[in-house]
Amino acid sequence: MVKIAASLLAADFSCLYEEVKKVEKEVDSLHFDIMDGHFVPNITFGPQVVASLREKVNLPFEIHLMVENPQEWIIPFARAGGDLITIHLETSHHLDRLITLIKKEGKKAGIALNPATSLCGLEYILSGLDLVLAMTVNPGFGAQDFLFSVLPKIKSLRQMAKERGVPFEIEVDGGINQATARQVIEAGSSTLVVGTAVFGASDPKEAILRLKNS
Repeated sequence: MVKIAASLLAADFSCLYEEVKKVEKEVDSLHFDIMDGHFVPNITFGPQVVASLREKVNLPFEIHLMVENPQEWIIPFARAGGDLITIHLETSHHLDRLITLIKKEGKKAGIALNPATSLCGLEYILSGLDLVLAMTVNPGFGAQDFLFSVLPKIKSLRQMAKERGVPFEIEVDGGINQATARQVIEAGSSTLVVGTAVFGASDPKEAILRLKNS
């Protein structure tokens, strides 16, 4: 069954823990979009927010670093309670160095790609990855429309994993709802990052179950 990562970008920030409690028994992880106002035009969570929830929530925490200088934030977010640290391929010329840093902190390592970014940059780092995140919107804001042009990229990622024998997870983030989930799963995704379709639903638990059954 497909895994669901609940994106807290779509939650009500004024009562974040209450929002988490609505979904924590149904989702497989929590997804934190960390934005710096430079790499993307928005600002969200700092390490203290992650640490405060870590004390109360027994779920894996995914830290998605949408920042210009990921090397400055890997250790703070790892030590705040992140379990998976994902950095953008577009932000560094030394990805292998950053992946090594993540692993030294005892965390899983992921690489994210914007919709227009090709898979070529993954060529020599796949063996060190636990996850590849394909963005199906341009990052920065929630509630955007799904970009169907990314579906072939997801299929190519799945084929790459098979050919290389590297069992990394394929996660998809952006515009995921009941209508798009099935196509993403059929293309090869194993984990869906879902925000508005869960936190904006009248019954978040039922919304999660419907997505898992896609």
